[in-house]
This record gives sequence, C-alpha cells and structure tokens, in this order.
Amino acid sequence: QVQLVESGGGLVQAGGSLRLSCAASGRTFSSYAMGWFRQAPGKEREFVAAITWSGTLTNYADSVKGRFTISRDSAKSTVYLQMNSLKPEETAVYYCAAAPDPGQPLWSRQSYRYWGQGTQVTVSS
Repeated sequence: QVQLVESGGGLVQAGGSLRLSCAASGRTFSSYAMGWFRQAPGKEREFVAAITWSGTLTNYADSVKGRFTISRDSAKSTVYLQMNSLKPEETAVYYCAAAPDPGQPLWSRQSYRYWGQGTQVTVSS
C-alpha cells in the first residue's frame, strides 16, 4: 500500500512557475514508477509526466516538454514536478500516481494503482 500526498499548488500568473511535490508513504516507493496527471473542469484526466523507479528515464506530454521537469528523491520518498512558463489553459487539479508494475506504459492512467488527492493549480491570464 502506498499513500500519496500532493502539495505546492496555488495561484500563479501566466508565465510563472510552481513546483509540486508528492510525498509517498510505504517502503516500496523506490520501486514504483511515478507519474503526474491533471484534470481540468469538464475534461478527462490527462497525462503530464512520468519517471521510472530508477529516475533514469522520464516521459512528458508534448504540451509540457521543455517547460516541466519531473524528478524524484527516493531518500525523501518524494516526487516533484517543476512547472515553468505556465499557461492559463493549464489550470487544473494535478494528481500524482504510483505504478507498481514495470514495463507498463507510463502515459496511461491504467498503469497506475495509487493516486493522491490532488492539488489545485490556477494560472491567471
């Protein structure tokens, strides 16, 4: 069992930056791939970024490449999402998730077993 708690959301102006954190409990955190997803009102939850258990491989949605960076600190059982040059259309609830099974496509929601409660990110124009 893994519990995930996101933090770091808030209100930011367009072009600004935020860093989200996701603290995980559970001894097996270091063996899980981790991902960030987001869901805007009335829209499907969409993939944002993912990182493998080792931290050596990352994957990003095309819309955030070059602006967002995912990283993990296994010693702190925490995964981060640094978001730069934010846009108003990126206003959403951001969720982190843990994928226990290796080899699953990390862009797919179905690969993730555990989810956090989400943190609101609002980007004003």
